[in-house]
Amino acid sequence: MNCGLARKVANSVLYEGYMLYPYRPSAIKNRQRWSFGILYPPTYAEVLSGTERSCMHTECLVQGDAEAAIQIELRFLHFFARQVFQRTHDPDEAVPALTIDSRLFESGDEGNERSAVFHFQPREGNRNFAFSFPGGSQGEELQDSAGEMVGKVSHSPQEVRGTVAFKAEEVRQDIWKLSIDVDNQTLLGTNPQDRSAALLSSLLSAQLILTANAAQFISLLDPPEDLKQAVAACRNIGNFPVLLGCEGEHEIMLCSPILLYDYPQVAPESIGDFYDSTEMDEMLTLRVMTLTDAEKSQMRLAGDRARKLLELTEATTREQLMRTHGTIRELRQIGEEVSEKQP
Repeated sequence: MNCGLARKVANSVLYEGYMLYPYRPSAIKNRQRWSFGILYPPTYAEVLSGTERSCMHTECLVQGDAEAAIQIELRFLHFFARQVFQRTHDPDEAVPALTIDSRLFESGDEGNERSAVFHFQPREGNRNFAFSFPGGSQGEELQDSAGEMVGKVSHSPQEVRGTVAFKAEEVRQDIWKLSIDVDNQTLLGTNPQDRSAALLSSLLSAQLILTANAAQFISLLDPPEDLKQAVAACRNIGNFPVLLGCEGEHEIMLCSPILLYDYPQVAPESIGDFYDSTEMDEMLTLRVMTLTDAEKSQMRLAGDRARKLLELTEATTREQLMRTHGTIRELRQIGEEVSEKQP
């Protein structure tokens, strides 16, 4: 199994749209976070009205005997509020932004990557698991060049909790139909219509990575002829399972909130993750290089991922950049294709 390739593709889906150019919280496009596959708290108003979801449902087929085992990894982004305070008098004043010696600190949201791993054997029939990630609050004092405390930044994640339910049904000898339900059961605060508050209690970009041991997954896009009817009966809500790894491998599946094909790949010419996976690496690299020093300072303070992206871009060599300029994947004989279509 090519686990490294599988993880790289899964990360691209996980961070799709996490932060967009110019990678600053103050940019209009980054003021309201958006992601695919958001599982909101069940009492959020948009969930109650049927517009949004608090759960996702997965069905797929796996071939294996009584010893077959499946590892299920639930992955999502857990947002937490980053609030900047200016030191005035007790209590400190919450502010949208604070400039200290030409450094800009902005309030906003950041995402933590969360993961919960479960193990299941189809012969067990049904299993239910619970998961939770605690809330809390941490603070960081901000000093000016004279060493005086002039503000602070607090990080306050909300607790998130939920359940993962597994069910296996043998549709014929050694062929199992797996059903997986992920439910966000986090309690929401007093305002069920506040999307910003709901996002802090949500599972963003929720995805599942399924790994088979002594078993193989069946492609839902290109199944064997004798399993097409069983595949057609699979129902997926909020995600779609595709095979990961090198072509021909059947041990890893990604249940993705974005529709993909089997064996998706990240372009080998890509030098890093720009969060949108739209094959615009050359343009985005050049754009980041032209940011002003002040804009780069804001980007460094926007979170670990934005800072690492800036460091990676600034370290890009000319040879690496030229690789993103254009690549020919294959050459086709156009003349022959045209002649085949002629009567």
